[in-house]
Amino acid sequence: MIWKILKTALIVLAVLLLVSFLLPREIVVARSLIIEAPAEKIFPFVNAPKKMDQWSPWVMRDPDMELTYSGPEAGKGARSTWKSKTEGAGSSEIIESRKNLLTVASLDFGSQGNAKASIALRPLQTGRTRVSWGFTSDTGYNPIMRWMGALLFDGWIGKDYEQGLQNLKKLVEGKSS
Repeated sequence: MIWKILKTALIVLAVLLLVSFLLPREIVVARSLIIEAPAEKIFPFVNAPKKMDQWSPWVMRDPDMELTYSGPEAGKGARSTWKSKTEGAGSSEIIESRKNLLTVASLDFGSQGNAKASIALRPLQTGRTRVSWGFTSDTGYNPIMRWMGALLFDGWIGKDYEQGLQNLKKLVEGKSS
């Protein structure tokens, strides 16, 4: 009886492992919204770590978060690090900056891995801008991360990105909560 249970468990485990390699290797999460402002008014808030922290959902969740900044104040090379009891620790560095169009940041979460985040601004008619915030991470051959990426990351990060974009919209449009 025990051998039968063990054999069944091993078969289930092997199937889960094999299926994990059919799951996407890359985790992708993206959210967007329209802000009633031109890209020129939004870009300073997505191209400078100190200004990004003004609308960050993670900083708002932990006002005691330890934040440090290095490099230039904005644009390529601008860097921030954080340490929080509730939000973890890591760093972010802007690796690409195209004025009023795009910022891309390299994210380092220590033992939890690396990722990239991008914020793209697409001007629309009448002074409005579509702001798209994206996240990508390569899980490599880690079957657990592939399952997590397929089943959980969009819900986890997506909610935070939605909140962050709403915070940015209020900040840029000058609306109070």
